[in-house]
Amino acid sequence: MLRTELLLQRLDEIGETLGRKGGALLLLGVGSVGVELERLDEYSDLDFFVIVEAGQKDRYIDRLDWLEETYPLAYAFKNSDAGCKILFEDGIYGEYAIFEERELTDAAYTEGRVVWKDPLYSNTAIAKPRRPLPSQKCDSLDFPLNEALTNLYVGLGRYGRGERLSAARFIQGHAIDRILSVLHLLEPEVDYFPDPFGNERRLEKRYPGFVEKLGGMLQGYDRVPESALCILEFIEAVYPANPRLSTEIRSLVHKLTAR
Repeated sequence: MLRTELLLQRLDEIGETLGRKGGALLLLGVGSVGVELERLDEYSDLDFFVIVEAGQKDRYIDRLDWLEETYPLAYAFKNSDAGCKILFEDGIYGEYAIFEERELTDAAYTEGRVVWKDPLYSNTAIAKPRRPLPSQKCDSLDFPLNEALTNLYVGLGRYGRGERLSAARFIQGHAIDRILSVLHLLEPEVDYFPDPFGNERRLEKRYPGFVEKLGGMLQGYDRVPESALCILEFIEAVYPANPRLSTEIRSLVHKLTAR
């Protein structure tokens, strides 16, 4: 059986187990096993929500018999008050959360696909949130790109004093994240399942032009100044960067690479 088929089958089987155990109302598949089935592949995980009756949440979080009866577990880690990360014995990995219906009434979450429901439960509209998730995108270049420039400057200073990990995070992490938040203003976005939780998800398909430049911006722990220079050159090509700040950043890059 293909792994994609196994993932969907396992989710169906979890629904059947929930029906036998009682106290559960709805099983929602989310992500690539939810409404985005088109991107399901051999590297996908099981991501799902279980909606339970009032008073049943702790039972389904604290006791994993409903999963063990579906398929033996090799690993389980309670990563929040609402759910766990799990690995089944056959290598299927999953993450899930347990909610009572009232908790989702005004919550912001991604739309789910109804996999199973109690025959007496009728509120399948809960699969689609009433409140949209906050956008990860900005509508102006000014704040994000100026933040990115200052990330470069601060990061280079930390690199100079030997704080290379912090420098790498400022330059190859924070500055890049700021650019990603306005990338839709700089390049037409290919419509390929944008993730409301992270602009970096599926970036390679959504912004292929930017990706061609990305390797120079992410040269690794030992080439942080070189990465900073590539990021600076990208920003200068799309935004009127402050000339003095650009000069200072270049000066730091030259000083650090000339050692």
